[in-house]
Amino acid sequence: VTNGGKTTLAKKLQKILPNCDIICQDDFFKPESEVETDQRGFKLYDVLDALYMDEMVKSIRSRMNNPACSCVLTEETQTTCTNPKNTKDVYILIVEGFLLYNYEPLNELWDRRYFLTLPYEECKRRRSTRVYQPADTPGYFDGHVWPMYLKYKNELEENSSNVVYLDGTKPQEELLSQVYNDIVQELTKQRE
Repeated sequence: VTNGGKTTLAKKLQKILPNCDIICQDDFFKPESEVETDQRGFKLYDVLDALYMDEMVKSIRSRMNNPACSCVLTEETQTTCTNPKNTKDVYILIVEGFLLYNYEPLNELWDRRYFLTLPYEECKRRRSTRVYQPADTPGYFDGHVWPMYLKYKNELEENSSNVVYLDGTKPQEELLSQVYNDIVQELTKQRE
């Protein structure tokens, strides 16, 4: 969901997980001139066609094939990703975005799936506090953003399994702890 805390959660996880990198779906938006406009004059940003999804898949696959070159080091990890001695380490790639599970070529890549939710009123309130380029036009949230969220969420629920739904109204530290503990358990399983 828009303004659900995806980027905040991803960045906090990156700070505390070793050998961790992030790819943000927002980095793959097409230029405004290439984004379709509907009959009401709304730019259709909340659809897959507004994104260079093939480029995103290539970027993800590239990082998965060569993770040490893209790893972001943090003070907390105190490791070096380019050191050959670390080749046995597990590298973590967090991919965050709003339409990740509705694009079939990505679905085979996920080890874990998390989906942040917000109720309508909270989502609208948070969205109203953000500044976007281009700016949201009057009625855009109700006329495009929220309906597209519901459409893609329904598709996700019909077609995907193994998704952990997270309540975006919970405190950030609680969400961080829940996801961090889940990732640590997954890493433990992979190392066994």
